[in-house]
Amino acid sequence: VSRSMHPDWLSNAFVVGDAEDGIAVFVDSGAPLEPLLVAVAEHNLTPTHILRTHTHPDHIIHEDDLCERFGIPVVTGSIETGGLRVEAIETPGHSDDGVAFLINGTTLFSGDTLFRDAVGGGPADTIRASVERLLDLPDATVVHAGHTDDTTIGRERTENPFVRYWTGVAPADGRSCHVSGLPATLLVWSPDYDGKGKVMVRFDDGTERILGASRVEIA
Repeated sequence: VSRSMHPDWLSNAFVVGDAEDGIAVFVDSGAPLEPLLVAVAEHNLTPTHILRTHTHPDHIIHEDDLCERFGIPVVTGSIETGGLRVEAIETPGHSDDGVAFLINGTTLFSGDTLFRDAVGGGPADTIRASVERLLDLPDATVVHAGHTDDTTIGRERTENPFVRYWTGVAPADGRSCHVSGLPATLLVWSPDYDGKGKVMVRFDDGTERILGASRVEIA
C-alpha cells in the first residue's frame, strides 16, 4: 500500500498492489498523484480499477486523470482482480454513497466513515450503523482512513470516543451547548484529523448528529 495525502484537505489516496502478479487498484484520488505514480513505476504495477469510497470532491478530484492515463474504470462494488479480492461494504451516513473496501480480508479502506479516534460527520444513527458494520471485522484489520493516520479495528473498538460511548464504556459528556443557535446536549467530544475536534450532540427533539466541534458553542 502506498499513500499520498493532500496538504490542505488532508485527504488520502492510495495504490494497492499484489506483489506476486503486479496487479493494482487505486483507492480514491483526492491527493497529489505523483507519489502513487512513482509507486506504480517502482513496483512495476498494472492498475486495473479505481475504488471510490464516496463522491465528495476531496476524494475524486483526480479520478478522470487516472482513468485516462491507465484506461481503467471507477468501481464502487466488490471485485476480484489478479490476486486482489475486494469486498465493498456499504457505509452511508457521511455521504449517501459511502463505501468501504476490504482487500484480501485484512486491509480496510474506510473512506470518511471511521478514523483514528473519530468518525464521519452526519446523522448519528446512520453513521453508528455503518461504523458497527466495520467493527464486525477482526481486531487486527488495518484501517486506512480517508484522512490522515492509519489505525486498526481493535484500536478503534477500545479507544475511539464515539465507539466507547455507543458501547456504554464511557458516559455522555452532558454539557449544554448550541449549534447554529439551536440548544443541544453534548454527548461526545473527540480529536479529529484536522485538529479542530469532532462532536456528537442531541437536539431537544431527540435528533442526534455528528459534526465538527468548531460549529458548537458550549453554553
